[in-house]
Amino acid sequence: MSSRIRLGAVAAVTALIAFLGTAAPAAAHGFSSVVYVDITSGDDGRPRTKLQLEYDLYVVSAADAAHDDPLFRAGTAAFEAGDARAQAAALNAHRKAAVTYVDRRFSVSSQGGRCTPAQSGDFTMGRKEGVPYATLLLDWTCPEQGGDHEVRSGLFPDAETYVTGTRTIVTYDIDGRTGSAALDAAHPAFSTHQAWYERFWEFFRLGTEHLLTGTDHILFLLALIAGSRRLREVVLAATSFTLAHSVTFMLAALGLVDVPTAVVEPVIALSIAVVAGWYLWRLWRHGGRAAELRAAHGGHFGLDRAGWTRLAVVFCFGLVHGLGFAGALGIDRAFSWTLLWSLLVFNVGIEAVQLALIALVFPVLTLLRRRAPAAGLATTGAISAGVFAMGLVWFTQRVFGR
Repeated sequence: MSSRIRLGAVAAVTALIAFLGTAAPAAAHGFSSVVYVDITSGDDGRPRTKLQLEYDLYVVSAADAAHDDPLFRAGTAAFEAGDARAQAAALNAHRKAAVTYVDRRFSVSSQGGRCTPAQSGDFTMGRKEGVPYATLLLDWTCPEQGGDHEVRSGLFPDAETYVTGTRTIVTYDIDGRTGSAALDAAHPAFSTHQAWYERFWEFFRLGTEHLLTGTDHILFLLALIAGSRRLREVVLAATSFTLAHSVTFMLAALGLVDVPTAVVEPVIALSIAVVAGWYLWRLWRHGGRAAELRAAHGGHFGLDRAGWTRLAVVFCFGLVHGLGFAGALGIDRAFSWTLLWSLLVFNVGIEAVQLALIALVFPVLTLLRRRAPAAGLATTGAISAGVFAMGLVWFTQRVFGR
């Protein structure tokens, strides 16, 4: 392959990495929100919903929808002061605007008829992932008692321009059924009559979408692929990463691990730079021999010392990435075992995309390395350099909050 073609390939790869990096925000999971809804039967058999909404977003959206400037001023002042009591007081003082906002964008229906909500008690405050959340209890009076219920959510839509891709995570224990559901703009409703496989498909879909839209996770995976010398290395690295993030994902779901996002996000960015930098260091030290195995001596899985060290590093960083995946759904100990199974399916969706990317990218790089070794090294080096640079940029941005 001519030097001109090699340079063209390297330039194309570098441009792609730059595009992926600049197209993503500094925090992979920022600029979105998650609403949590728990549906049960009240003492009189009526549906009761417990909604938990991100406080500052809720205040801005409700105030804007109702043109309620006093709510905006009081709510944002309480948020900036970090005063939970004042935050609840602001919502309670403007409950009409706050409840109306939810009523127009969230509904419960029975037998095809829309149920009417009534607030139960006052607004209260809590925290999720270190962020203030407001809790709103609503009792619903339905035209027909009994039967299946349909829940529909359009809270914090993209059209408001405050956040994008809002998800509503629902758990329910009503109508003699328990389960969970994940709602978004493309799939805004579900029925309590929904089959188990329909629920699981929603979480599988969310998992695939999360990885495809999580640029930092994609770049981490590209760094793994580019730095792997053999198929067994990338498979073992991906498996190690899977096992590690599954461990912390489930520990977070059980409420046994709680690490602030302010710590998790910078470490994820750092992990991207380290894994990419690992291969760049090998290129600098070994040059054209960077893709060679160093006398594995028939060890387990045919890995040499460098391979095993890299595997351990990937496993450790996988533990942190699991907290990032958990943070994407705001998992905490309040969630049920029923939802836990759905979250496992979310994890499976992530892995399906990961394996698909490996199946697409690794054979191409392998073929390039065999047919044109110099071009293969240049291409994998360009991928790693681009990923390394973006990892450092994101790390700096996330540490200093830019």
